[in-house]
Amino acid sequence: MFETINKKKAKLDALRPLPAYTLKSLREKLFLEWTYNSNAIEGNTLTINETKVVLEGITVGGKTLREHLEVINHRDAIGYVEEIVQKKEPFSEWQIKNIHRLVLKGIDDENAGVYRNQQVFIAGAKHVPPTYFLIKEKMEHLMNWYHHEGIHLHPVERGAVLHAIFVGIHPFIDGNGRTSRLLLNLELMKDGFPPVIIKVENRLEYYEALDKAHITEDYHDFISLVKREVEDSLDLYLSAIC
Repeated sequence: MFETINKKKAKLDALRPLPAYTLKSLREKLFLEWTYNSNAIEGNTLTINETKVVLEGITVGGKTLREHLEVINHRDAIGYVEEIVQKKEPFSEWQIKNIHRLVLKGIDDENAGVYRNQQVFIAGAKHVPPTYFLIKEKMEHLMNWYHHEGIHLHPVERGAVLHAIFVGIHPFIDGNGRTSRLLLNLELMKDGFPPVIIKVENRLEYYEALDKAHITEDYHDFISLVKREVEDSLDLYLSAIC
């Protein structure tokens, strides 16, 4: 299932270390697109160019404070993910809460990094997240799955299933989608993959694949979607240096 990805990843690894300026340019391009698309999926109306200027410290007229904070917070959360990767820290619930705390910083400080204490629903989805008093147990199951089963999976499959299970639990009041995509890329980046972009134009396919995974526990469609995006990112890197 991952033969093509493994070959492209091996080709990229053989070319390391990558030229410093090329690597910097690729990183900036992917992190901008990651921030733009992840926020746009959740309804942020900033364009990709507006997202870029906000990242440069410029305010965009006619846009809300929340939309600006979502960009800045996502940048900071990516920085934290990079720090985890560089330090080779083992995956933990504490990291999940810290990522979420950064995502909602200044937007909803009361609920940032705190599991929800009420029922939520996912708009347009058949799946209903578990009631709030089951969240602690569900998150413990997620961590057990990760350390006993997930750790043996291919990084792409592990990241995709981690993302899907996490979103199914929907442990926070808000910010679950952004946090889940940060967790997906955390897993990929740990294994030397470039970050993947779940594109806003693929939002319907993305939501449908997730809902199917939650209702049937069949993750194939969602893994396939993530796999395609992984190949896109690998192709971008390879095209830049080959």
